[in-house]
Amino acid sequence: MVKSKSQTEDFAALILAGGRGSRFWPRSRRRTPKQLLNILGEGSMLQQTLTRARLVSRPENIWIITSAEQRAQVIAQAGDVPTAQIIGEPVGRNTAPAIGLGAELILRARGDVPMGVFPSDHLVRHPGKFQTLIEAGIGEIQRPGRMLALGIPPTRPETGYGYIEVIEDPHARRGALRVKRFIEKPGEAVARRLVQAGNYYWNAGMFLWRAATILEALAEYLPGTSERLRRIADAPRSKFSSALTRWYAGCADISIDYAVLEKAPSLYCLPASGLGWNDLGSWEAVFQELSQDGGSVKQAGELLEIGASGNFVFAPGKTVALVGVKDHIVVETPDALLIVPRSEAQSVKSLVEELEKEGKTNLL
Repeated sequence: MVKSKSQTEDFAALILAGGRGSRFWPRSRRRTPKQLLNILGEGSMLQQTLTRARLVSRPENIWIITSAEQRAQVIAQAGDVPTAQIIGEPVGRNTAPAIGLGAELILRARGDVPMGVFPSDHLVRHPGKFQTLIEAGIGEIQRPGRMLALGIPPTRPETGYGYIEVIEDPHARRGALRVKRFIEKPGEAVARRLVQAGNYYWNAGMFLWRAATILEALAEYLPGTSERLRRIADAPRSKFSSALTRWYAGCADISIDYAVLEKAPSLYCLPASGLGWNDLGSWEAVFQELSQDGGSVKQAGELLEIGASGNFVFAPGKTVALVGVKDHIVVETPDALLIVPRSEAQSVKSLVEELEKEGKTNLL
């Protein structure tokens, strides 16, 4: 691969690819989760993320944290990313331990380099703007101790995203803005107020900092987990797998937002406008991306409607006939059929949890 002039020599990209994507059931399963599927665009969501990462980082500077059961498939899709840099968690422990482990490995392999954290299952329709944004952010994190959260300017009162409140007036200055607080997924009325206020951004789950900066913060705010991650990273290559199994399960099950970012004094938000970003958190999000005017969307299969509208259909090789049905999601796989109102798309996760309780592992 020829390195472009815009790539940095030392920037490391850490890609988080261990989620299950349960809201995308029945397509998304434990061994074939959302990030390994082609949901929108060319290739799987992971492959699209890797394509963007290669715009700002060389393949040898990319690390991927996934689950042990997904690792083989991630390797198959990761192309030129070194296999040793694709780590399979023995158990899921949320984003703080995953990011901490990645940063420890990056620090030992490349030193205290600037690094970015990127989810593997988000849509970015304008990768060129993503590249420009990351290059600007790399300049921002050269300042000691500075950490950046990428914030998406909100376009609607979305209740499915977290929000970042900034202190400075976004219209008064350019560049990174000091963060006041994070707000978890709000209700409709609160979300509407946040959008109208003008100093709130959607939390995209993408972060920039130097490797040592995030590790110092983890050591301060999550010392027990920090020590376990150091033990894993210090293990020689021949014993890395056993060290990972021994120490990782004892790490705190907590997000990086709760563990560090809500407490860190030097956290800034870098406005990320024009990316064409969507976290594709549910089938409803896919419908919104594909529907130009709120009309029905056929992503796979054939669709026949009489007195029906606003529906989303994924049924490869089938004709789906909808009569008098409005604003529903229909998704078929060889062993399952999902029918749910679009307004209840987030509840698909609860359905998967119910399948787990009933022990229907063949559907998970």
